[in-house]
Amino acid sequence: MRVSDILKVKGNALFTVTPDTPLAAAIDTMAAHDIGSLVVMEYGDLVGMLTFREIIVTLRDNGGTGSTTTIRKIMDDHPVTCTPETDVNEIRRMMLEHHVRYLPVMEKRELMGVISFYDVAKAVVEEQGFENRMLKAYIRDWPGQEPHQETR
Repeated sequence: MRVSDILKVKGNALFTVTPDTPLAAAIDTMAAHDIGSLVVMEYGDLVGMLTFREIIVTLRDNGGTGSTTTIRKIMDDHPVTCTPETDVNEIRRMMLEHHVRYLPVMEKRELMGVISFYDVAKAVVEEQGFENRMLKAYIRDWPGQEPHQETR
């Protein structure tokens, strides 16, 4: 299974912000759409990623407020990315190795979507469920043995 397979099922809703977006506006967007990340774009290029992790650290460091902070100050400015052709097993390895829950999907310089740890887990569980159903159907329909013929 490839990332492109997950994106087909997930859909292509993308939420982006610029580096100069106030943190409060980013939090509002994330809460309104129930998402855990925003892709940071500037002049058509991917320049960063904002996740709830960066927001929580900022709130902790600023006594629970971050109203004057812009995303540029707190974003991950070197996000790990993948392509639509990346294999799901490679995505799992990348997420674990880099300790990230969200990966922007890039095709050359174009943003194609975002894959979350949840998206990957859901796809793997669904694929395993399909394989299990196919195996059970195969076993249930196992050809019977030929009737034993008596010799006279």
